[in-house]
Amino acid sequence: MIYLGSDHGGFDLKEKIKIWLTKWGYPYEDLGNVLYEKEDDYPSFAIEVAQKVATEERNGNGYPKPWQNRPKGIITCRSAAGMVIAANKVKGARCATAFDSSSAKHCRAHNDVNVIALSGDWLEEYQAKKILNIWLETEFSGEERHIRRLKEIEEFEATSV
Repeated sequence: MIYLGSDHGGFDLKEKIKIWLTKWGYPYEDLGNVLYEKEDDYPSFAIEVAQKVATEERNGNGYPKPWQNRPKGIITCRSAAGMVIAANKVKGARCATAFDSSSAKHCRAHNDVNVIALSGDWLEEYQAKKILNIWLETEFSGEERHIRRLKEIEEFEATSV
């Protein structure tokens, strides 16, 4: 399942993403905002998406399962920065923003990013579509060095307050 979330700044992009996901055959759930609200705030949407993804991963739906069978999150706001900050407060969420094809592929292959944040202001539609397609199609490398680094993060999460 792919969980979607956006504030007013990413609302239009999220609506386009729903069309693309449907066309590409991906199931999704829109966690909001489901209506355009000029004064809404991004943290609640980012956190809800990240919690859904992280909870499913903890319930045995994460790596080493193939990426196509794992939970994913897509969040959008004006810059994507605020969404990344909020989502990464959730234990087990690994959120990054991608601004081109290379960053989309890298964050999946090297960092096993399970939530991607996209900018509603700084990406053209064709760019966002290409980035998202690459991110969805890129498997985590599973290389020992990447696994080791992710385990270091998990160990920190387990002991931090």
